[in-house]
Amino acid sequence: MADQDQDKSQKTEDATPKRLEEALKKGQVAKSQEINHFFMLVTVTFVILFFSNSFLKNIGEIIIPFLESPHNIASDPGNLLRVSKEVGIKLVAVISIPIVFFVLAAILGNFIQHKPVFTSEQIKPKLNKISLIAGAKRLFSPRSLVEFSKSLAKLFIIGGVIILVVLPERKILSQMMTVESSELFNIIKFSTLKIFLSVVIIMFFLAIADFSFQKYEHLKNLKMSKQDIKDENKQSEGDPQVKARIRSLRAERSRQRMISSVPNADVIITNPTHYAVALEYEGSSMEAPKLLAKGKNKIAEKIKEIANENNIPIVENPPLARGIFSTVEIGQEVPPEHYKAVAEVIGYVMKVKGESARRKFQAKKNN
Repeated sequence: MADQDQDKSQKTEDATPKRLEEALKKGQVAKSQEINHFFMLVTVTFVILFFSNSFLKNIGEIIIPFLESPHNIASDPGNLLRVSKEVGIKLVAVISIPIVFFVLAAILGNFIQHKPVFTSEQIKPKLNKISLIAGAKRLFSPRSLVEFSKSLAKLFIIGGVIILVVLPERKILSQMMTVESSELFNIIKFSTLKIFLSVVIIMFFLAIADFSFQKYEHLKNLKMSKQDIKDENKQSEGDPQVKARIRSLRAERSRQRMISSVPNADVIITNPTHYAVALEYEGSSMEAPKLLAKGKNKIAEKIKEIANENNIPIVENPPLARGIFSTVEIGQEVPPEHYKAVAEVIGYVMKVKGESARRKFQAKKNN
């Protein structure tokens, strides 16, 4: 017992993504039954509100013939079989809609808490599940006591709410035996709806609180010691597939950052089809143009596409595009051997921009 307490005290670190993924594969997720209860109560309230009238009407149509002329049905075995079959079909039709809503509520209650998990881990036979000693330990464990306390508190809270709702209606309820059947149904329906709506509101807050608690407990149970994390890192770093995956993710993130910087470029120099490089130049703060992005084939096409969307000049200069692509890294300034060619390109771009600005100004002046 002391060893277990010491082991728990050492688990001070939050679970790693790998640890969380392994728990998910085993079906270990944060799950609150109160969320499911909440959706079930909402469904019951919905069914009472919208389907109770038609439900009772259909049930009445099924039962009334038995009550009015039971001797006609019972006297003929063939007729009894036929009527029983019809009643069965009608009953299935009547209760099918509420059942569909209850099934959807059960699915939604689980889906809203976590993505669907398909695993056989939870149904595998385990000796500790049938062990009397292990069962007794689970029954009197701190978690079981917490769950019992929660259930007791919920019972008192919901019971108190029901009493608060029913007490103001006691005068009306006491007169139920003196009213007509149609009015009696409305009184029962109204009172039932008030009770269910009140309980639904309380269950909403209880469900949120319980899910937060279950989430906290789940993450707490998955905590790791510093040694666990070191062992996991050693194991992961030694796995070639993990290394390749990490390299792939880093390369993808680097590509995305590079592509996102293309709109800041002043000019795109192309091969024209296979290579594209994006240069930025601020004469006041840079000694030479800086390479923002480069790529070939599909990435080159993407750079040109973004350039067109942002009205960035595209200049075809195959030797310069290939030279910069081969010798300059992202974020570096163009080396001196390319100064002359780049200066000509930027000079041309500035000239084109100047002429464009002059034409726009002249057009506004004429208007």
